[in-house]
Amino acid sequence: MKTSNCKRRTPIPIEKQTKMVTHTRSDLPPLENYVEYLKKIWASRWLTNDGEFVQLLQKELKGYLKVGKLALVSNGTLALHLALRACQLRGEVITTPFTFAATTNVILWERLTPVFVDIDPETFNIDPEEVERKITEKTSAILAVHVYGNPCYVEKLQEIASRHKLKLIYDAAHAFGVEYKDQSVLNFGDVSTLSFHATKVFNTIEGGAIICRDEKMLAKMKLLRNHGIKSEEEVVVPGTNAKMDEFKAAMGLCNLKTIDERIQQRKRLYEHYRQKLSRFVQFQKVIATKYNYAYMPVCFEDAEERDRAYSELVKNGIKPRKYFFPLTTNHNYFNKMDMVKRYNLEQALDVSSRVLCLPLYPDLEIETVDKVVEIVKSVIRNTRTCS
Repeated sequence: MKTSNCKRRTPIPIEKQTKMVTHTRSDLPPLENYVEYLKKIWASRWLTNDGEFVQLLQKELKGYLKVGKLALVSNGTLALHLALRACQLRGEVITTPFTFAATTNVILWERLTPVFVDIDPETFNIDPEEVERKITEKTSAILAVHVYGNPCYVEKLQEIASRHKLKLIYDAAHAFGVEYKDQSVLNFGDVSTLSFHATKVFNTIEGGAIICRDEKMLAKMKLLRNHGIKSEEEVVVPGTNAKMDEFKAAMGLCNLKTIDERIQQRKRLYEHYRQKLSRFVQFQKVIATKYNYAYMPVCFEDAEERDRAYSELVKNGIKPRKYFFPLTTNHNYFNKMDMVKRYNLEQALDVSSRVLCLPLYPDLEIETVDKVVEIVKSVIRNTRTCS
């Protein structure tokens, strides 16, 4: 029982800042580098529709990511839409509730029924055993998420999908450059989708990509991303507009030049957090053989301790994020659909109630990390001493 009148230590204050330290921050290249691309765009007046820089970025990303078939799109959500549409799914799609809202929303937009399964409490990813239990004659696909860039148990999921003849789609929004057993995690499953949103490890301001193994599937998604236009006078499928433009591709080309250096900077800060907080919080079990350090998720003892840490950090000019809280199944609009009451999501609910993503981005100062650490440790010491 927690003692209500217990006097709490005051966390070490952070010096006055003009800007809030956030859980992530967008990478931007030197302005002069981007301007060089803009000059070429102005000269050519080719702004969109599979321009020079889009084609170049696709080529360079295929090499960097070690994938064979890749198509750029205007954002990661549309990448998921196109993946589900191209797979011609029907009925139910098994997925995780511990994810960003887009993962669930695209299933609903495609007029499919999401079936939620619990997560592994160590990796935070979808639990393959729970997936198998939820398969019915209505199931057409598994939509799994590499949460925080941490690979799912891809062999187990593939074995289940193959045995039941299901499509296996990965929301790999966080998994740029991640490898599992020394190959790109994007090469697993039927389709993987990436997000290049401004807050991601690699960004094109807004943007995304689709990766698949089948040439016909890739051709279909390229048609779908451009209104289904096959030629100047022929439209063959009812597509949409999901094309990336030259300005976003130019930003991607700039950011790709420094991506390895930026990931190393992230790694240094990530490892510093783990060293300093190892006795105080639970960390995600990462199974990648090459990781990108996209986020710094930590789990506290309970929701009360997490919320106290969140409040103290905000008071001190630091804005972490309860990512992902609440579960997508707990959003009000979704509950009104009366689709989730039958699911047992004990582990997902537990992790969601305790998780907090601490600030992590390449140019974050190590001194700021230390201040975050001291505030977190102070809250934990006070909470556990007074309980």
